[in-house]
Amino acid sequence: MSEATDGTTQAGTTTVSSEVVEKITVAAAKAVPGVAELGGDVARFFNSVLDKVGLDQVGDGSRGVTAKVTGSDVTVNVVLVLEAGRVVAEVTAAVQQAVTTALQGYGLNVLAVNVNVDDIAGV
Repeated sequence: MSEATDGTTQAGTTTVSSEVVEKITVAAAKAVPGVAELGGDVARFFNSVLDKVGLDQVGDGSRGVTAKVTGSDVTVNVVLVLEAGRVVAEVTAAVQQAVTTALQGYGLNVLAVNVNVDDIAGV
């Protein structure tokens, strides 16, 4: 509960949608060195088609990420493509840490960040 300027207490709830959690996760994961792109083969294929017809921003906001939100508890799944020559365990640990830190910065309780490496870029 928060206190209003007149000293009374205001009641209410705050919810964060899974879409918002997914966008935060995408931004954090993309910033990690060694992450070439997000999404599995099918998602990347459809995104390339959208890019070619001038809809390059469609679907990019949460591509490769799904989130389950229950109250302030969050579990996210990230599908990514590694840059060639990177150590899988190092990149995935860095993604998990970056995503956890970003989501906690928004006041969310991160239960798990599951990372699935779907491909290696340029190989």
